[in-house]
Amino acid sequence: MKTSPLMMLFYLGLGTVFGLVLSRSGAADYNFIQGMFLLEEFQLYGIIGTAVAVTAPGLYFLKRYGKTATGEKLQFERKPGHRGNIYGGFLFGIGWAITGMCPGPILVNIGEGKLYAIAALAGTLVGAGSFGALYPKLQGIFKLPSLQVGTGEG
Repeated sequence: MKTSPLMMLFYLGLGTVFGLVLSRSGAADYNFIQGMFLLEEFQLYGIIGTAVAVTAPGLYFLKRYGKTATGEKLQFERKPGHRGNIYGGFLFGIGWAITGMCPGPILVNIGEGKLYAIAALAGTLVGAGSFGALYPKLQGIFKLPSLQVGTGEG
């Protein structure tokens, strides 16, 4: 299904609002993030906790009563756990701690004019590209599942 220009504008607006919230709350600020990892700043723990507290009931009700735009019941598939989750989470955490950014805040920091965020974006893109190129080799080493390409909708 092709996304209409109106929906693309809507998504752009949501992304902009999300970026503004990240920026104004301090969730994209390097010093706050480093302070969180050093257990010196606790503001981000509150932001993350609030996000979980707000999102969890919504997901519960979506899962229980939710329907798609066409009226079909929403289907939530559980992803199987494997070693790659542990290694990937470890690498993600290291990158987050070193750069002070995960993917969303990288774009927020670039938007705020912080040039060091361009290096983080480059590292993210190189890492994702390398992972995709090396996946067949990594699959055997780490016993990873086969890679699904696309959304699965044809």
